[in-house]
Amino acid sequence: MLTNELNEKKIHILKVAEKLFAEKGFEGTSIRSISKEAKINIAMISYYFGSKESLLESLILYKISDLKQELENLSKENLQPVDKVNKLIELYINRINCNRGVFRIMHFEMTSKKSSDRKKVFTEIKMNNLEIIERIIREGQEKGVFRKDIVIPLLTPTILGTYFNFFINKEFYEELLDLKTEKKFNAYINNNLTKHIQQTIKALLVYEN
Repeated sequence: MLTNELNEKKIHILKVAEKLFAEKGFEGTSIRSISKEAKINIAMISYYFGSKESLLESLILYKISDLKQELENLSKENLQPVDKVNKLIELYINRINCNRGVFRIMHFEMTSKKSSDRKKVFTEIKMNNLEIIERIIREGQEKGVFRKDIVIPLLTPTILGTYFNFFINKEFYEELLDLKTEKKFNAYINNNLTKHIQQTIKALLVYEN
């Protein structure tokens, strides 16, 4: 379900569902609780989304469906391989940082034993994005800029793992780096942490001098 297919009420329901799913998990959140929080009749939620499973899928697609298009556009830009990868990292970190709730939900669902059907949806999204990332890296390899022995599927967890480790230890880094406000914390992620990840990935990709 794409953004232009959603009306104001549907978007409101999705935002409430995102908040409750992130707080209580998918299994711990009921349609009734979403209805109460959103101040919308249960029948309307069922009419719009059918089931809680379909609501979750709609939420994920609503929040990240345009990422594939952004990656497609990036893969076609006339940039040097390193610059293209740096832009890719900026795109990923910004998207994750703005949608922490959704990524928390996805992580919970991917590790749950009760969500095999939903896992297929999330896995398909990941595979589509990985194909574009591979295309970007292959281009750099063909130009002789990137190493040939890179395990491309490990690049994404390297990027995401660094971000999530930093965020999970938020209180520690707020104290250590004097990031006492949300504005300072987010600014550090967008600038310093992003640059650190770019340098890390570049060290993995580029031949040593």
